[in-house]
Amino acid sequence: MNRRFAISLILGAAMAGTSALTGALTPKARVPQAHEQFSLEQMIPTRFGEWRLDPGVVPLTPDPEQQSMLEKIYDQTLSRTYINPQGQRVMLSIAYGGDQSKSLQLHLPEVCYVAQGFAMLKESEDALATSFGEVPVKRLVARLHERNEPITYWITIGDKATKSGIQQKLRRLAYGLSGEVPDGMLVRVSTIQVDERAAYRVQDRFVTDMLAVLAPRDRARLVGAGTAPGAAQGSAHNAAPGAKQG
Repeated sequence: MNRRFAISLILGAAMAGTSALTGALTPKARVPQAHEQFSLEQMIPTRFGEWRLDPGVVPLTPDPEQQSMLEKIYDQTLSRTYINPQGQRVMLSIAYGGDQSKSLQLHLPEVCYVAQGFAMLKESEDALATSFGEVPVKRLVARLHERNEPITYWITIGDKATKSGIQQKLRRLAYGLSGEVPDGMLVRVSTIQVDERAAYRVQDRFVTDMLAVLAPRDRARLVGAGTAPGAAQGSAHNAAPGAKQG
């Protein structure tokens, strides 16, 4: 009788411990504080550096099915096209989601473009060097008929820019273990151009100009607070002089 009672006590304690551990590791939704509330429309200027808004060109628009899914994933989205005096156009798309738990993950361009009929010709990882640190980015080349679109994008989970894939999942896992649900930002720039290396140089210059005019808090939202300082002055794509967009 005493033995059965002791076993029951041990099993009960184990079950209680497991329940407590599960509760501790279950992410809890983060309630945004007043200073964390922001508007992408207001945060990103319509004119900065040599760039101004070009309302006549609209970035890639998702089909109704994709749009419905994106509305479930993101709290805010921003899509604009900018042009400079040389006639170079850069399409900017930013998406923000307050909940980047497993059920609501960032919708990556590799998926978005292919779902709309594009062929994904190239994928590579790179680092975009800015005055505020080095941002890990992904470079893509997507094509639909005669439209050749080099793309640069990065994601920010919580307070750190990170690579997509395993590093992104590890960031979410780390937040999950801390009991917090991270927010997430996806920033994408693209140009319609045959020469992808020239396109990336234009895109990098655009991103650098945009980051330069943002308030520190807003800049941290885009590239994270943890970008490495003292980055190199230029990535491989920045090494050559700029070329006019074709």
